[in-house]
Amino acid sequence: MIIPNHIAIIMDGNRRWAKERHLPIISGHKRVADEILEPLVEYAAKKGIKYLTFWAWSTENWQRQKTEVTGIMKIFKNVIAKRWQRLHEKGVKIKVIGDISKFDESIKNSLESVVEQTKNNQTITVVFALNYGGRDEIIRAVNKWHITCHPGGKPDVIGMTDRISNKILSSTPSAGLQNDNNIKAESRELTVESFNQFIDTSDIPDPEIIVRTGGEQRLSGFLPWQSQYSELYFPKWYMPVNFISQNGICQILHMTN
Repeated sequence: MIIPNHIAIIMDGNRRWAKERHLPIISGHKRVADEILEPLVEYAAKKGIKYLTFWAWSTENWQRQKTEVTGIMKIFKNVIAKRWQRLHEKGVKIKVIGDISKFDESIKNSLESVVEQTKNNQTITVVFALNYGGRDEIIRAVNKWHITCHPGGKPDVIGMTDRISNKILSSTPSAGLQNDNNIKAESRELTVESFNQFIDTSDIPDPEIIVRTGGEQRLSGFLPWQSQYSELYFPKWYMPVNFISQNGICQILHMTN
């Protein structure tokens, strides 16, 4: 069986799972964080998958009800406090993509710490897309390219200079902001190759497979640049349903054979 190098997952259906069971909306998100993610990461590593990406928070998710947003922020903090140390001990490398400047300082500082602590781990790389949107990523990449390769140009109109100076973004390679010393001179001309140096996933391979749980058959702006050759899989079951008991990984692996 051919094992894909990188699987990316759009974690959909959390709210529908909770509603169908007459539970609080936050219950679906909490179940994924408490019962699904860690076993799924371990199972993927056991199967030989090297990169596993989770779209955990969209740039559009801030528009949800305040109680849900607040609840999910608490879940993020709990995951960082209770889960990531165990993953670190198991050799999991954590990376973050997206513009995390909108999160509060405690979350940003914790993310920076986790990324730094796990940077040398090699069992599997788990990528969390946080405050991620495909269009936003492309705009950030273009602005980063412009500022790096045309430093005398006009300031960008979306405040990218402030984002780049942000401590988290400048120190987190997975946010698509590499050390300028690594940028080739030829990248002053924007090409596919030079643009790849500025996207959030510049240092990881494109996903061979993208999964969206919950049955919706669209990507909703997830990894638009990276998904050109990705195979798409749209299972009808929700993310809070145990991914392993549903043979999700096995079904995905069979897609490549």
